Amino acid sequence: MESATYLLQLAILLVAGLIGAYISRKIDQPTVLGQIVIGMIIGPSLLNLHVITSDTSLIEQFANIGVVLLMFVAGVESDLSELRRSGKASMIIACAGVAVPLVLGAAVSMMDGMSTIDAIFVGVILTATSVSISVQVLRELGKLKTRQGMAIRGAAVIDDVLGIILLSIVAGMVRPGATENIWVLLIKMTLFFGGAVIVGVLLYRLITRLVISRIRIGVSLLTLALIFVFIFSFFAEYVGIAAITGAYIAGLILSATPYKNRISNGAQVLAYNLFTPIFFINIGLGVNVKLLGNVIVFGTFITLAALIGKIIGCGLGAKISGFNNRESLQVGIGMMSRGEVGLIVASLGESMGVIGPDVYAAIIMMILISTLVTPPLLKMAFKEKKPVAAENH
Repeated sequence: MESATYLLQLAILLVAGLIGAYISRKIDQPTVLGQIVIGMIIGPSLLNLHVITSDTSLIEQFANIGVVLLMFVAGVESDLSELRRSGKASMIIACAGVAVPLVLGAAVSMMDGMSTIDAIFVGVILTATSVSISVQVLRELGKLKTRQGMAIRGAAVIDDVLGIILLSIVAGMVRPGATENIWVLLIKMTLFFGGAVIVGVLLYRLITRLVISRIRIGVSLLTLALIFVFIFSFFAEYVGIAAITGAYIAGLILSATPYKNRISNGAQVLAYNLFTPIFFINIGLGVNVKLLGNVIVFGTFITLAALIGKIIGCGLGAKISGFNNRESLQVGIGMMSRGEVGLIVASLGESMGVIGPDVYAAIIMMILISTLVTPPLLKMAFKEKKPVAAENH
């Protein structure tokens, strides 16, 4: 790439993001949907703009920062007391939301002729949840802090951990020599979450003392918060947990401080004007619908298993936890999107030789469809019922 081409790339992506958001608002849809679709239009699926697709390394880095900041802001804006109250519900939702897609995905794969272990691996791919898209939609709808929003975010964190454990177990079954690494991974995860609690308590006490002492924290507050979230995200990725989980936990820690609003406002300006639009556009850029023609049948069935599995599994978990039917449906839809999490697991499976190119393409199809249908369905699920006009007598 020529030295200054990246500047043109960023300009084109930001213009595309504005166009996608504008069109989405015109047709009364979440802006994230328009940004994903505009990414598909300028990417390999349609226009294949050379200046964009010739070298996407910088775009991918910006996109990674975008999703980290998105989940960080979601964490900062969380109500810890409400999240604690929804902890049991989140656990039930996550467990049910992992079990049902796993069974359905494995069943569909075995009917397609896969071996049991390969089919189980495909089922594990379907357990993954990427709530970054749902978080953005819930924010636009003003539902991020609702009971359902809290349950979705809490379940997503637990879902991530359960998915990593399942992935490790299945990988150990595929590669028996790697079984011992499962315990190493679990120890790392335990140390990370234990360390997060300790850091959270210490940071809260430190900032509280600064407030009591009336020591002013100036414009460097956002910089310090960004340093904190990037370090947390790095260590989360290092121990085998997704960086977005580390970002969300970092946000939760800072949400307990007196500076949560200042941190949230500053991070939102940075994220929503630069990094987050590029993240959603990059999802569209990563799709080439021309390559999906050979896997339509299997891809359709695996997509249905993925979508229905989350709606039934997470919805049932929500119902058991005391949500009504409509709220349970909202939770199930909010957990449908697979996004980058499913893609990472699928890529690992292909590199290990567990799944072939055709199955990988079918997984891409599933991720694409779940990504596209989640925003409009979530908006429909949260749409307020219009009051029935009183009859004139």
